[in-house]
Amino acid sequence: MVEQIFRTINDPHAMAALLAGIAAIATVLTFAMPLLAGNPLDKRMKAVATERSKIRARERERLARGERRGLKREPKAYMQNIVSQFNLTKHLGTEDAKERLQMAGYRGQSAMVAFLFFRLVAPLVFLACALFYLFVINDFGLSSLIRIGGVVFAAYLGVKAPELFLKNQTQKRQSSIKKAFPDALDLMLICVESGMSIEAAFRKVADEIGSQSVPLAEELTLAMAEMAYLQDRRLAYENLGLRTGLENVKAVGTALIQADKYGTPIGQALRVLAQDSRDTRMADAEKKAAGLPPKLTVPMIVFFLPVIFIVILGPAYIQVMAVR
Repeated sequence: MVEQIFRTINDPHAMAALLAGIAAIATVLTFAMPLLAGNPLDKRMKAVATERSKIRARERERLARGERRGLKREPKAYMQNIVSQFNLTKHLGTEDAKERLQMAGYRGQSAMVAFLFFRLVAPLVFLACALFYLFVINDFGLSSLIRIGGVVFAAYLGVKAPELFLKNQTQKRQSSIKKAFPDALDLMLICVESGMSIEAAFRKVADEIGSQSVPLAEELTLAMAEMAYLQDRRLAYENLGLRTGLENVKAVGTALIQADKYGTPIGQALRVLAQDSRDTRMADAEKKAAGLPPKLTVPMIVFFLPVIFIVILGPAYIQVMAVR
């Protein structure tokens, strides 16, 4: 049985058929996932409501006992045990890990524990897979030194894999917020100029913008909760900018801090910031459009030109062969 598996893996035709099957399944799933995927807004807003309850409970406990104690979700037991036994917080933790997790949408002690756990486990998994494949299944005719180098490179990829995952999640989250933020500022401007308080404006914008950007609605709801339960409202604005990591959001937070400190109207500031955000979004779209021709060069050469030549020269070739 094992020999049959090895022969199948080493057979190029079998591997090609397997990859073709995987590609077909992936294609079907690509078209089916949008139909099967649910609306993530309800789930994310429920998580935000849970976070808001935690902030309320923490502040009430601090006022009652005169101490700060966060009510965080407990991480999984086996992850917590491994992190504690190997002291991963000291050896694998970084100073900005908490901020990067928040920017990726992961909050609380459980997210930090999971991040440290996977920073330990991922290199071992990549190392074991590379060792098994290069030294047991197929060595590709490479020398032992090159295979060892491949194993070391796989372990390095395992070290970087959690960070790459966080970076990818952060970019997706920031992209979603960037696209919806100018519209959110317009809605906030309308709410403020109609006489709403900033807390009510945040609540209204979070409810309306959720269909366009779930991360932005989540961040606005958290900011609203922090404004209600933190001692200084300035901290809520600063935390909003830190969680998103976007300059436009930080600028809005700075404008709100100045308006709250000096009592100046924020309508004009929000109008200018909304226009700047809209111009930035248009500039990003123009930049992507300008980069399309170089990106399309290789696909056109590889896929389009051969088909064009076949369509143009095919009939002439057929006629020449028929004359012969």
